[in-house]
Amino acid sequence: MAEMGIAGLMKILLRFLVTFVSGIAGYQSAQLLFKMNIAWLAALGHPHLWTAFSILLFAAAGYLLTPLIWWLLRSIGQVFENALQNVSVPDIGVALLGLIISLLLANLIAIPFLRIPGIGFYVAIAFNVLFAYVGMRACMKRRDEIWNLVTHVWGLGGKISKRTKTRGKKGDEPSLADLEAAADEQGADGVFASQKVVDTSALIDGRILDIAQTGFVEGTLLLPRFVLAELQGVADSSDPMRRARGRRGLSVVAELQKIKTLDVRIPNVAFKELKRDKVDEALVELCKRTEAKILTTDYNLNQIARIEGVTVLNVNDLANSLKPQFLPGEIVKIDIIRPGKEQGQGIGYLEDGTMLVVEDGESDIGTTAEVTITSMLQTSAGRMVFGRMKK
Repeated sequence: MAEMGIAGLMKILLRFLVTFVSGIAGYQSAQLLFKMNIAWLAALGHPHLWTAFSILLFAAAGYLLTPLIWWLLRSIGQVFENALQNVSVPDIGVALLGLIISLLLANLIAIPFLRIPGIGFYVAIAFNVLFAYVGMRACMKRRDEIWNLVTHVWGLGGKISKRTKTRGKKGDEPSLADLEAAADEQGADGVFASQKVVDTSALIDGRILDIAQTGFVEGTLLLPRFVLAELQGVADSSDPMRRARGRRGLSVVAELQKIKTLDVRIPNVAFKELKRDKVDEALVELCKRTEAKILTTDYNLNQIARIEGVTVLNVNDLANSLKPQFLPGEIVKIDIIRPGKEQGQGIGYLEDGTMLVVEDGESDIGTTAEVTITSMLQTSAGRMVFGRMKK
């Protein structure tokens, strides 16, 4: 079935342009061969006949190759469409501005080269491609400065400055004022704040990466500079175990930045701005000012944040909530591996790592036994299951 609508019109226009450009290439090829004074061309008849034949040959080749060119363009366009889904409006605007300016410069420089017979046209195309690439890359390097200048010149700075500062390119370093402005904007718009401040313990723990990769964490993750500084201090420790934990935290940060569904920001916030001298206190204060949630695995920070009225996303709570639930009376098989704190108790572990305290299991240490669940104790620090030997 024939293509309809805008796609069909574009295909017709492309076929016309390719055929026309191919005809021009045929004409230039014929003229170039005549100027080279090739002897066998004289046997082909009048020069005008050879020129017409060359034009028709190249034009026919271009006409026949149009479907292939169309397919290539559609494939490339699909790739760009998928890539632009994760690109912000400021990025697109600055890239287009750089493209326009670079093409204007390229054509001004290419005017003298157009007078070169035969190859001048192609030299101009090469200039356009080269300048377009360099111009776009150069503008994107100075994206923030160019976008701020354009928006202020056109009077748009007051309308979109807040949104572009806080929802721009990954890797930006917003200030504390930018984050507070974003919180005010979200509150005014009635939008639920999606900013989450990540604690050092959550990065070292590493499970946040698995959760983010599955898509259960979205929005903006804030990794303050003082958190990264603390993490780097752990990574530089002389203790091999502590050093390995710090390096794992740094690798988690690098992997989080690669997730397209996340906007990982590194605010350039100092202790003196928050009027705090400890990391935990600074994190709580930052969350209060930006109306953000705190993502942690630290039990003490969890309690302090809740006292201060900050919403806490505890990875341990999430892990505990995903563990299978047992009802009193259920029977499980478990290896009793050591004695408990109280007399007669035995300790074993379920498949998910949950501790199971067997009240009368001390005499069965080193064996696999069937245990009847009696109760469970759930806390933010973890969960314990209690049971007794099946009779």
